[in-house]
Amino acid sequence: MLLTSYGHSCFSVEIKGKIILFDPFITPNELAHNIDIEKVEADYIFVSHGHSDHIADCVSIATRTGATVVCGFEVAEWLKKQGVENTHPMNIGGNWHFEFGKVKSVIAQHSSALPDGSYGGNPMGFLFFLEDENFYYAGDTSLTLDMQLIPRWAELNFCILPIGDNFTMNVDDAIIAADFVKCHVVVGVHYNTFGFIKIDTEKACSAFRAAGKTLLLPEIGQTIEL
Repeated sequence: MLLTSYGHSCFSVEIKGKIILFDPFITPNELAHNIDIEKVEADYIFVSHGHSDHIADCVSIATRTGATVVCGFEVAEWLKKQGVENTHPMNIGGNWHFEFGKVKSVIAQHSSALPDGSYGGNPMGFLFFLEDENFYYAGDTSLTLDMQLIPRWAELNFCILPIGDNFTMNVDDAIIAADFVKCHVVVGVHYNTFGFIKIDTEKACSAFRAAGKTLLLPEIGQTIEL
């Protein structure tokens, strides 16, 4: 599977010819100056919660591409008011069979409010069950014991975890999270975008190696194979 990084917690994967984009936050991100948002394609957009650093470009990309936005119920209702026609609301614990595979909405311990201050519902992560491989996107979250449920549902090929600390897990907790979900290949997100979440990436990679795991930190605009 190919994963393309767009910075912060925004990335895309291609599944069965469909482009799945996550948490679109590009134009306000000074580090993503090399990305032309008009060239970012999507058939589906998965939004983990309503904070602006995860939804800032959702309306513009969804409107231009006609992508279906998969998100919490409250976020979906807000997006409809912004003119987004195609939404698929979910809530924690629910599953849905999309044309590319099954997705389960899972717990994320965080907060959620929409850019205008309205209620954003519960934050969430997503577990993807696919024909050839499975993966877990944690969204913004702390380390939580609920992560130990993930291996009961799926054997993961890789997972995407926040590592920036302050607002989410830090590197040490992300290593424990990787143990909980029984996954040794981790793509790190939600780090270095702002002063509050700057980390030493070399130390982070070393810490994962010492734990017998691989931490992947693709550059913005880079595509990696998983």
